[in-house]
Amino acid sequence: MSGTRLGDLMVKEKLIAQDQLAQALEHQKKNGGRLGSCLIKLGFVTDEDVTTFLSRQYGVPSINLAYFEVDTEVTKLVPEDTARRYEVVPLSRVGSSLTIAMVDPTNVFAMDDIKFMTGFNVEPVVASEGSIREAIERFYAAQQTTALEDVMKEFEEADDVLELEDKQEELTEGELQQAAGEAPVVKLVNIILRESVNRGASDIHMEPYEKDYRVRFRIDGTLQQVMAPPVKMRDAIISRIKIMSKLDIAEKRLPQDGRIMIRFMREGKVKQLDFRVSVLPTLHGEKVVMRLLDKENLRLDMTKLGFEQESLTKFERAILKPWGMVLVTGPTGSGKTNTLYSSVARLNSPDTNIVTAEDPVEFQLHGVNQVQMKEQIGLNFAAALRSFLRQDPNIILVGEIRDFETAEVAIKAALTGHLVLSTLHTNDAPSTISRLMNMGIEPFLVATSVQAICAQRLVRRICTGCKEEHTMPKQGLLDAGFTQEEVGNGLVTYKGKGCDKCSGKGFKGRVGLYEVMEMTEELRELVLVGASSLELKKKAIELGMITLRRSGLIKVKDGLTTLEEIVKETVL
Repeated sequence: MSGTRLGDLMVKEKLIAQDQLAQALEHQKKNGGRLGSCLIKLGFVTDEDVTTFLSRQYGVPSINLAYFEVDTEVTKLVPEDTARRYEVVPLSRVGSSLTIAMVDPTNVFAMDDIKFMTGFNVEPVVASEGSIREAIERFYAAQQTTALEDVMKEFEEADDVLELEDKQEELTEGELQQAAGEAPVVKLVNIILRESVNRGASDIHMEPYEKDYRVRFRIDGTLQQVMAPPVKMRDAIISRIKIMSKLDIAEKRLPQDGRIMIRFMREGKVKQLDFRVSVLPTLHGEKVVMRLLDKENLRLDMTKLGFEQESLTKFERAILKPWGMVLVTGPTGSGKTNTLYSSVARLNSPDTNIVTAEDPVEFQLHGVNQVQMKEQIGLNFAAALRSFLRQDPNIILVGEIRDFETAEVAIKAALTGHLVLSTLHTNDAPSTISRLMNMGIEPFLVATSVQAICAQRLVRRICTGCKEEHTMPKQGLLDAGFTQEEVGNGLVTYKGKGCDKCSGKGFKGRVGLYEVMEMTEELRELVLVGASSLELKKKAIELGMITLRRSGLIKVKDGLTTLEEIVKETVL
């Protein structure tokens, strides 16, 4: 496709204006290069805009090379000089087919040359010019690294033994390989699932739109686009996921929930993973979200979650009491489940009877009686709690307090000699008290039953591979909550400049911020007289409570995260 033709189509699609096309063509005349690159350099479009547009025009998938690792055995199939000449990157080989990323999938000369050179059928995918150049540097340099070769070899082996798990039957390795050979969609879904594990994603989003279909991973709390399969593959991909999660393929009008269990070889060991699948009908088809539940990522050691020592001492003091209620609060995806599971692991012993009501049960804990809620048959949190009280429990975990009925039974359990752990969706620890009273719980019941409330957030950690000092204006530090004394003592802040380890993001992994409000006698008295959240917060800070913002500032001072992350997640 010629530059002018491409430009005219982009104007027609309203990606750029006519005057922007004229400027880009002028820039191209002076400096050379492709029109797409000129448009990106001039800031009229992004890499992603161009690749998505080209993908639609050519009817082939687009790919974000920044999030893919390639086996050096595959890169050896196409010599480096050929890759540079045609601006292509070989990605993977399945049977007699070689998938290559190209800037221009209409370049038949390149495809014929590579087909003749390798003896394989060539299947193109679109990638941006900049990302292909970076990938050539990255992948061909990797040929020199034997350690990386070993990792990639394991990765290729993992693909061969990816199996769908079933309680009664399992697909054999042979059946899966045969299916992968017959149906490219099976292969594609397997690659998506495996890549999500490899990239450390917590969720996979597969979203249909009118003219395109995109796949995004949530990595360290942030969504990143990794793939754009052709729209015509949409229904086949969704059907494959529904088959794997045992959902009704024919039902396309109602939301559905299921589970996929897979296992594959990694580092010589069988790794088992659980994906929680949610299918939602949208305007242009069904959107699929898969939550990756990897038991290896579950940290059950409370000292490693990110608690400040004082906050951890208060929280442990509360969960080690024989009775009462301990609440963990925060928005979805703030790590509440991990904190609760860590608490249960800390309390789990042969002489303790622990029962949990969860919706859904995310991880299976040995020695803990876990119950999955089933609303459709009337098994909700309140019903489960009532039956728990007849099971002689010491500790009860309730997944979430959503209504008055659940709150009432939980508080009664806490007042009759049981330790109750649960979660609520509130912004900070003091506002949880008001929330319980707004649900209809009497102030005296709240004051006597609640032992401690822990509010939490997750923020991204600075990547250790590219961490560097970063100067912040003093006024900005003061406005964020640092004291004059801290700023005056030469406070050093850090940021990540971006490297291969963190895919250029500057962040790798996450750390928790914690605000633990221990219910002291002074706070109980304030609750009894109906004090507001602000009054409770003021008193708790006087009594030494570390707020979410303060917890964040401590982590900025320790060089764990950036001020921007803290300001985004907390308030003063």
